[in-house]
Amino acid sequence: MRNHFLLPHKYKVFGWVLLIIGLISGILLYATDFEPAMLKTSVLSIYNGDSLFSGTDEGWFKIIENGIIDELSALAIIIGGLLVGFTREKVEDEFIYQLRTESLVWAIIVNYIILALAVIFVYDMVFLNVMIFNMFTPLFIFIIRFNFLKLKSNSHDE
Repeated sequence: MRNHFLLPHKYKVFGWVLLIIGLISGILLYATDFEPAMLKTSVLSIYNGDSLFSGTDEGWFKIIENGIIDELSALAIIIGGLLVGFTREKVEDEFIYQLRTESLVWAIIVNYIILALAVIFVYDMVFLNVMIFNMFTPLFIFIIRFNFLKLKSNSHDE
């Protein structure tokens, strides 16, 4: 079975390494608010400011000083998660394709159920934290569900 959207299997290990490093650093950053000075650099900001309509130093397309450790952690989680989720298996057949498709649909549905519940029951700045975590939940749910179903099917085969 040929699937044009999947990467070669050799990238899966690199994806796991990136995902784990991103998760560990992201959890540490969230828990400790650690911001190393050596990772502060000038970056291009599409919009700089708290509000679209106030302030003097605010505006579109500004170069600002920013600590980039949180962005690096988020990119490691996203790229690692995509590599883990969307690389071919050693045996990529119709059954694996079906598991992958069902897991992806299931992950999107569960993600939006969680988001709907958060919209109803979570407010203020805590909701911003929910939205930050919600960036990653579709990938996490997909990876967990797909690997769980794959493991379950392997245990039934033996």
